[in-house]
Amino acid sequence: MAVVQSLRGTRSRRGRRPGAGERRGAAGFVPAIAALDLGTNNCRLLIARPHPGGFRVIDGFSRIVRLGEGVAASGELSEAAMARAIDALSVCAEKIARRQVERGRYVATEACRRAGNGPEFLRRVREATGIALETIPSREEAELTLAGCLPLLDPATPYALTFDVGGGSAEILWVRLSPGADPEIEGWISLPCGVVTMTERYGSAEFTPAEYEAMVDDIEAMLRPFDEAYGIGGAIARGEVQMLGTAGTVTTIAGINLGLTRYNRAMVDGCWLDFDAVHEVSRMLAGASFDERAAHACIGEGRAELVVAGCGVLEAVCRLWPAGRLRVADRGVREGILIALTDEYLQEGAQQPAVQ
Repeated sequence: MAVVQSLRGTRSRRGRRPGAGERRGAAGFVPAIAALDLGTNNCRLLIARPHPGGFRVIDGFSRIVRLGEGVAASGELSEAAMARAIDALSVCAEKIARRQVERGRYVATEACRRAGNGPEFLRRVREATGIALETIPSREEAELTLAGCLPLLDPATPYALTFDVGGGSAEILWVRLSPGADPEIEGWISLPCGVVTMTERYGSAEFTPAEYEAMVDDIEAMLRPFDEAYGIGGAIARGEVQMLGTAGTVTTIAGINLGLTRYNRAMVDGCWLDFDAVHEVSRMLAGASFDERAAHACIGEGRAELVVAGCGVLEAVCRLWPAGRLRVADRGVREGILIALTDEYLQEGAQQPAVQ
């Protein structure tokens, strides 16, 4: 069950006064809800207002913080990484206060799961910003991502293979679908092959062709037991599987393939990406210099160091499971949280007695 918290009473509640029509109790007023996802590489916030059939985003924030930098080697979050994250979370707290958020859920993932000082970091975050982060298990992270991406899946196709390549880990779900029924997760795995983890494991953002191929082979070997356990390859051969990928690597490759001169979520989210394009763009990026990668509008300097490792993960997925194309999702944990908060809000409203 989702843990819902309120920031009422903390310093992060400070902000502008609600204007006319926004005051609590005003006719038609709908309170704001918020979802925050602090990952190994990024800090992301969405603020929305719930309504029947979904939610409407009214504010957001995203910043690369590299919280998990060095965790694979040291087992601890560094002071510099924690400072970057707290600085970004302070911005989030101000937005949460300014938008008068009534309820929210704020989660941390792989970096905080792995770090020995993760609990101490969460305490420091609350003292500094008023935001009470909770570290969620990787299974719940995968479930929230599925909930956020579910509108992009076709229930008429029997199975979905979904994957989320994050900073510290990659989560893969094997899901049974049927019209009119909730999706059923038949298999799930979390592997330590996120973009930060793999870049640090191989010691460089620059790969020779042989090194890149070796990385793809290593990741494919990590995936193979999951394939064998659920007979995924056979289901793909029978045409029973749709694939969906989310997070920065797949959205970046999609944006480059679309020829975008500036990243555009509306064009990327929900588009289809052929495996030939995955291979072509991935090999181009793997053979490029840091400056050449950073020059791409869909990459930039903040992600140029990590994108090659992400390409390796994506190529391994496509090589092992040759479905031919995949659906691209620029959505995930935050949207999954907002869907749950919206459902709770609407259910509570339905249970309120009618005003006489």
